[in-house]
Amino acid sequence: MKKHIRNFNRYKFLLVELVKKGIKLKYRRSYLGIIWTLLEPLLTTIVLTIVFQNLLGTSSKQGEPYAIYILTGRLLYGFFNESTKVAMRSIRANSAMIKKVYVPKYLYPLSSVLYTYVIFLMSLFVLALASGVLGVKPTIHIIEALASLFVLFLFCFGLSMILATISVFFRDLEYLWNVLSMLIMYCSAIFYYTTKLKGMSAVLVKLNPLYCIISNFRSSVLYGQSIFTIANERNMLIYSLVVSLILDIVGVFMFYKKQDEFILQI
Repeated sequence: MKKHIRNFNRYKFLLVELVKKGIKLKYRRSYLGIIWTLLEPLLTTIVLTIVFQNLLGTSSKQGEPYAIYILTGRLLYGFFNESTKVAMRSIRANSAMIKKVYVPKYLYPLSSVLYTYVIFLMSLFVLALASGVLGVKPTIHIIEALASLFVLFLFCFGLSMILATISVFFRDLEYLWNVLSMLIMYCSAIFYYTTKLKGMSAVLVKLNPLYCIISNFRSSVLYGQSIFTIANERNMLIYSLVVSLILDIVGVFMFYKKQDEFILQI
């Protein structure tokens, strides 16, 4: 363990540079640049609100602004989707550097998750602004949203390590993941309420760790409820945390087990 910590400290400057590089490249040829991080979720939320509330007649569950309900789910899922896709391509995208110099290979998927996480955190400004405009008042429990954000990072990192490892050997995974990530989106209750679900549909959604994370985040931010004292929310937090830690362990183990073979595949 001490060996790995020393190795990480030795290359942490490179991790910081990779994160900076990822953010710069993300908006390199965009006229709006980082502003698009704020505009994109806002515009998407407006479209989804018009479609589901005005056209399909979806009503709020507890009288909260439906737009904020969508925006909270949209932001968290957006980070999940972007981080896993970028991390999945990270080894092949940096194949030239991997072939020339020694760098701990885990830095590439890790930096991918980190820089998308930084952009995601900046996009939360839109949520704060929209909540203020639509009259959502913060409570002391908003601090508990940090727990949801932490679990979200762990969940995405573990899954990203697994995807980054498998995609080196099975490149069609990128296309398959596009379909699976869309399925996960529909099972995350981003634009509908789970109270309307019954049978297997309800079970599948509640088994989705991402849904649990989003539900915890909404409870803290939107409903002003404690995710530590309400039994259902606490159970979802524990469940999503346990799944995330398992994914982290499996992802790191798989990556270290196969990383020496990467050079033969890229």
